[in-house]
Amino acid sequence: MKILASIAAAMLVCFSGQAQAASTTDAAVAHSPADDGTRAARVSTSEGAPESRIRAVLAARLSKGLRIDNVAKSPYFQLYEVRIGNQLLYTDEQVSYVFSGRVLDGKTLENLTEERINKLTAVNFTDLPLKDAIKMVNGTGARQIAYFTDPNCPYCKQLEQTLTHLKDATVYVFLYPILSEDSIVKAKALWCASDRVGAWNDWMLRGKMVSTPGTCETPLVSNHALAEKLNVHATPTLVLSNGQRVSGALPATELEQAIADAGK
Repeated sequence: MKILASIAAAMLVCFSGQAQAASTTDAAVAHSPADDGTRAARVSTSEGAPESRIRAVLAARLSKGLRIDNVAKSPYFQLYEVRIGNQLLYTDEQVSYVFSGRVLDGKTLENLTEERINKLTAVNFTDLPLKDAIKMVNGTGARQIAYFTDPNCPYCKQLEQTLTHLKDATVYVFLYPILSEDSIVKAKALWCASDRVGAWNDWMLRGKMVSTPGTCETPLVSNHALAEKLNVHATPTLVLSNGQRVSGALPATELEQAIADAGK
């Protein structure tokens, strides 16, 4: 939503609601009028590759700080997909219109946009710096998941209750304190505790903070850089073994299904 708000502010556009087309979509449409002050930034179809020109035009119109990760031709209506973090926008070659929302398969109603985002943002699980995470093992530990968490995040505490019932799983907890300064203090104390797993469980499950934390070097800075690299901006965010990311405190049944699907 922040991305959409920034687009609206930067491009001075008016959103015209739901786009209706021959195939099934539910995208909001933004139109850039010819007299909106951005005429100088319009695309010239005679210069350069379309992807480069689209990137340049949108970069000039979007709010500063928003990074365009990629522009590529989509299979829909001669549109181009624009990836910004974990979101996709669609635009025509002239950047006259910008579409935000989901593209659905007309026959199956499958969410093609979500499928594409999952593919583009997949994480190589083996590349994660697991040494920088608190490692918790249930049963055989055969199944693996990782997740980014803030010690003051209520949804993370809710997820922790679910994780205690997760059978035969290894959970790698990446401390990612982003909610407050107190989160950073707690994260340092928990990482430097003599028994990290015990201290973590005491706090997240029982609300008991370690009384005499040790002093040590922590991976908080590198974890933050990792999260930024992976476009993780919320907690909890889980990474499954197949690289798919899932945000939020999933109920036990949904989490089990997601882990099972990832292992196929």
